[in-house]
Amino acid sequence: MRFTVVALTIFAAVLPAQPPPEKDLNIEAAERNQAIDAVLDSLNKRYVFPEVASKMESDIRERQKRKEYDAIISAREFARVLTENLQAVSHDKHLRVRHSFDVIPQRPQREGPPPPEEVERARKQMAKQNFGFEKVERLNGNIGYLDLRGFLPAGFVGETAVAAMNLLANSDAVIIDVRKNGGGDPATVALITSYLFDDVTHLNDLYFRPNDSTRQWWTLPYVPGRKLAGKPVYVLTSKRTFSAAEEFTYNLKNLKRATIVGETTGGGAHPGGGARLSDHFSAFIPSGRAINPVSKTNWEGTGVEPDVKVDQELALKTAHLLAVKKVREAEKDQRLVSQLGEVVLMLEKELSAQKQ
Repeated sequence: MRFTVVALTIFAAVLPAQPPPEKDLNIEAAERNQAIDAVLDSLNKRYVFPEVASKMESDIRERQKRKEYDAIISAREFARVLTENLQAVSHDKHLRVRHSFDVIPQRPQREGPPPPEEVERARKQMAKQNFGFEKVERLNGNIGYLDLRGFLPAGFVGETAVAAMNLLANSDAVIIDVRKNGGGDPATVALITSYLFDDVTHLNDLYFRPNDSTRQWWTLPYVPGRKLAGKPVYVLTSKRTFSAAEEFTYNLKNLKRATIVGETTGGGAHPGGGARLSDHFSAFIPSGRAINPVSKTNWEGTGVEPDVKVDQELALKTAHLLAVKKVREAEKDQRLVSQLGEVVLMLEKELSAQKQ
């Protein structure tokens, strides 16, 4: 099976292994104003809701008139405050201004895929995080467990994703943990989800304002190995679950394919891409929005509500217990029913102790 490397970043992937904070630097009025002008220009041209972009511009210009930014000389603080002000109007957690101690290179607009050396450099970097696949494990009661920390580009993760999903094939139920997953590529969401359905299924649509286009996302008609269709699925969530990880969760919830266990997710459904604002400032501009084919809306600002609300620290044990009970209900072999009953008692004791 072949996966294509896509140069465009759609959802911002946030993995747990973050680089060290950028060194701070002092900035003057000219660079503050340049960054403000550039981010407002990008928002007016690309932000998914033009009327909201206009409101953000009005608010920021009023703040400039009141000289709210004049005393800020720290690049880090300016990026933080500008982000906070923009989000106060848009309520969009994807929208963010960042600073860089080093000069941000100007990248010319180009057609076609990135150069091979750039692709290989990115692949090596992501490989050090195993492409987001933190752990695949068989839990007591023959429950499969996947700890997935990011939906990295499908062009890179294909072999690892296929291997992980095939390791789960003999499980009687599956738990997919996205509590520490900050998002990524919708193509990878579709790839992982394809193992959970027999039939080709419509998952999500993404609308983009800049070219007024909508792209549909469906499960794949074929994936290597065995599918998990029909087996109970549990998805673990937390407040840190964001963006494409929320799409994965929201899709499965609306299709009634999984039980969601944990906390309400972060609430970011607006994909987009980066914009260079100046030598030391850049921004992530949300230029699109998700449209679920079932709900006709998305999780922006609200997050995905779990079916079973528990503290994220209790989510794994809770889902494990639910999964074993579900498997026991369907089991016909009385010997196995008895064994699963013992696992249930053990998990209930462990969960009770964890709550104390």
